[in-house]
Amino acid sequence: MLFNSYIFIFIFLPITFFIYFYLNAKRLTEASKAFLVLSSLFFYAWWNVAYLPLILVSMLFNYTLGRELTQHNTRKRKYSAKKLLTVGVIANLSLLGYFKYSDFFLENFNTLLGTQIPLLHLALPLAISFYTFQQIAYLVDSYRKETEEYDFLNYAVFVTFFPQLIAGPIVHHKEMMPQFAKLKNKLMHVENIALGLFIFAIGLFKKVVIADTFALWATQGFDISYKLNMLEAWMTSLSYTFQLYFDFSGYTDMAIGIALLFNIKLPINFDSPYKATSIQDFWRRWHITLSRFLKDYIYIPLGGNRKGEFRTYTNLFSTFLLGGIWHGAGWTFVLWGALHGFALVIHRAWQKIGLRMPTLLAWFITFNFINIAWVFFRATSFDDALKVLTGMFRFSDISLPKAKQFYHLLHYKHPALEVLDFNVVNATFIFIVLGFIIVLFFKNAKELQSYFQQHSKIPLWIAISTGLMLGISLLALSINTHSEFLYFNF
Repeated sequence: MLFNSYIFIFIFLPITFFIYFYLNAKRLTEASKAFLVLSSLFFYAWWNVAYLPLILVSMLFNYTLGRELTQHNTRKRKYSAKKLLTVGVIANLSLLGYFKYSDFFLENFNTLLGTQIPLLHLALPLAISFYTFQQIAYLVDSYRKETEEYDFLNYAVFVTFFPQLIAGPIVHHKEMMPQFAKLKNKLMHVENIALGLFIFAIGLFKKVVIADTFALWATQGFDISYKLNMLEAWMTSLSYTFQLYFDFSGYTDMAIGIALLFNIKLPINFDSPYKATSIQDFWRRWHITLSRFLKDYIYIPLGGNRKGEFRTYTNLFSTFLLGGIWHGAGWTFVLWGALHGFALVIHRAWQKIGLRMPTLLAWFITFNFINIAWVFFRATSFDDALKVLTGMFRFSDISLPKAKQFYHLLHYKHPALEVLDFNVVNATFIFIVLGFIIVLFFKNAKELQSYFQQHSKIPLWIAISTGLMLGISLLALSINTHSEFLYFNF
């Protein structure tokens, strides 16, 4: 079930919302939590019920181990807490590795040794990367005695809460469970409902109107066209750069908005990352909860910056290399992670020397590095990546793109543009310019929430814009009825 679907917006969400608060109003607290867990599992199983037992077993295993780690000092044990934690982390990573990386490992093993071991062709269980990382964080926090003890029902709420189950944000136990325990959060709050709908409307608009439009040109350039001239290649790369931003930030906004309906505040996951003036600044703004996980559970345990400059550079590079591998089982993801790790090493060395550059130049270099690196993130093979990159720097071929290559695809998906008589070149250029304006000059969800909360009454422009964005987005859904979020693949 997708956030951007009629069945979610008009059936699942309202029913879950009203029954949850009805049970709380009747002081059936445990029943309300159980209902929320069952609803979230139903939401998860909508894609493929075969993987429902997998998440249930994963939850039971990690809850049991987490309790053991929490209570380890109060009971006599034959085994150390560190060994317990090691078993838990290995078990979680093994599960993730089996489903996500088995074929990647077998393909490379066959290539290196000339063997013909058949591939498993396993379907990647939805959300396995996210709920695995979230539960690893829970085990580590339990080992550090940073979690309070809750029963399995509470733990199930923490893991399965449907707004953040599929693609994050990756949350900590201590961030979520105190909010569910607060009595005032068990009642409807008009302010949170209004703010939640506003943020959800922004996210839905980002996804179905902006991201899905950029997706058309990105798909054409990466997957369909055999050759790209310079302008086509830049339109292709920038289209994907903006598609990914509006797709994932749109999902995160929707998750934050839906959670607010239930009086739960999820952590901010995006803070205008394309405004970044350095690669370090970018990772402080992009997928913030993943950056936090990589820092707290990989970079710092490796030694962080405490063991000399060379070791710091090695830790930075290794952390983001692993971050690239987490995103996908392919050498293009490995290279993408390595590029970001190398860029962070260069940035740290640059800072160490004490060099500075003008802010505008720093932004320009940072954005273009990110845009070029995204090419490897998006491409299904190195050949596709080289096709786009070669085109981007083919200065001898800067003719206007051949609109006919795109025209049938554009018209089929977006008849509104056909009515307006836009050709592909104009439409792409206009959307790219608008993309830059939105990401560089508009307030992000974090800033809008702060603005919203400063007013005792809902500003009229917010009410009008919420209605307009929801209306336009719902109309767009009738054109493109099935468009999954990009991070569902990771």
